[in-house]
Amino acid sequence: MKKVCVVTGGGSGIGFAAAKEAAKKGYYVMIVGRNEKKLAGAVEELRKDGCEAEAYSCDVSDREHCFALARHAAECGAVKAVLHIAGMSPHMGDAEKIMQANALGTVNINDAFFEVIAEGGCVIDTSSTSAYMAPSFIMPKRVYPLACTDRKLFMDKMMKKVKMFPRKTREGVAYSMSKHFTIWFAKQDAARFARKNARVLSITPGNFETPLGNLEKEEASTYLKFAAIKRNGLPEEIAPLYVALIDERLSYLTGTDILCDGGCIAGGASAFAR
Repeated sequence: MKKVCVVTGGGSGIGFAAAKEAAKKGYYVMIVGRNEKKLAGAVEELRKDGCEAEAYSCDVSDREHCFALARHAAECGAVKAVLHIAGMSPHMGDAEKIMQANALGTVNINDAFFEVIAEGGCVIDTSSTSAYMAPSFIMPKRVYPLACTDRKLFMDKMMKKVKMFPRKTREGVAYSMSKHFTIWFAKQDAARFARKNARVLSITPGNFETPLGNLEKEEASTYLKFAAIKRNGLPEEIAPLYVALIDERLSYLTGTDILCDGGCIAGGASAFAR
């Protein structure tokens, strides 16, 4: 039976680099995204290298799309890994769309793949260093549990909090909140997946040379002075981390976030230190 690895946001950047790493390890890779042309190009490149891969168009903010994706993945083989790397930056949409894609998108993917995850499988959600840099006191942590019981009320209360901030800052605030929520959600979801002998982790990338990262390059450069490594990362420097963590021999590792940011947060980067 094929070992299936689903990679959202797999058409380019970190997602595509992770898809290549997983394919090298013998996984049947499903590259997921919204841009069908980009997905087709990514799959073609993998197949040229002799890898088994397919493209699947899906908007992770659409819950039904996510469940359809999970059902199809299960038809392809044993779903051993889900690398949820898709997301929206503050430059890619308004505050509500960012919250839907990043926060609800994570809930949708985890919920959908809980139904089909194979024993020994692993889901890795993706956050951002903005979750660490934004002040903790602005995070509506009491609202987070609603994502597990009432998604509409969750969104209403999250957006109500976002709208307390000046209009010009709302996209950035929504992004930080959504990524802070992602870390929380992955941690609390570990107990649910453990009942199926599966794991949940999150990875927090720093600034990487990717199409998404380039949208924030100017702002990100202000934090390089805090980093131990004075440059942005390359997708090839984090992709092996995703694939290493889905190794079934790491069966006791779950419910935690792993930073890969060149030492930026460790160096004291925060919203108040620029």
